[in-house]
Amino acid sequence: MTAFGFHSTAADVLAGVDLSGRRALVTGATSGLGIETARALGAAGADVVLGVRDVSKGKEIAAAIGGSVAQLDLADLDSVRAFAAGWEGPLHILVNNAGIMAVPTLTRTPEGRELQFAVNFLGHFALTVGLHGALAAADGARIVSLSSNAHLFAPLVFDDLDYRFRPYQPIGAYGESKTATALLAVEATRRWSGEGISANAVHPGAIATGLQQHTGGLQTPAERRKTVEQGAATSVLAATLQGVGGRYFEDCQEAVVVSEAPPRFGGGVAPYALDPDNAARLWEIALRMTA
Repeated sequence: MTAFGFHSTAADVLAGVDLSGRRALVTGATSGLGIETARALGAAGADVVLGVRDVSKGKEIAAAIGGSVAQLDLADLDSVRAFAAGWEGPLHILVNNAGIMAVPTLTRTPEGRELQFAVNFLGHFALTVGLHGALAAADGARIVSLSSNAHLFAPLVFDDLDYRFRPYQPIGAYGESKTATALLAVEATRRWSGEGISANAVHPGAIATGLQQHTGGLQTPAERRKTVEQGAATSVLAATLQGVGGRYFEDCQEAVVVSEAPPRFGGGVAPYALDPDNAARLWEIALRMTA
């Protein structure tokens, strides 16, 4: 339990928190949650790097909120490898924030991966593994893995992650990618907690951003919507949690584990998104996919 909730903002969560001397990397920091997450961490004293695909736009945002910019295209594994290879020094906070949602037609990366799985999970997985040394050098690093309540209707189909056999479903593919991001936090914590690294998954809530460009806008009832400042609160909370890993948070609290899909727009976390066997299996598959 924490002192924060649905209406808390990132500024509320970080009030009185001093992140001076710590370096943070936020992916997808050219819009919505990414900008606010980077801004809030920087305002608390962190040295923030914006990992973005559009460097020119990233520079504009960095000039406004502080920090620096580096080119990073999560759909391109060569770009991810180059970014990780070029990182110098420790990394205290990694926020795997970038994402795409409900791509209307089946689209694949040059490696043949379904695009949502590739961007939302696989690129972030390769980035996280590539930065392992920098995270270990931080002596207490935190990884924040952006998931979604969409995971609640989409367990991973391990034998068909690339949609070679199933009919493609835009929201289903998105949900699977967000189940995968939750499992990333579980296995990263299990493997690396002995090095002081912990990872948690977060559901930021329903925020009107460019993420909904393929869905006709936000469908969530008005009373369940958040501002970007409120949406970033759970991310920055997870970025500063001490001694906690492998869990799933929403509304600035650890989510309850549910036994079946809740009503539409409901919350909670599915057992399969925290299952250690699923997490270990996915990690090994992802290692092969990114080799």
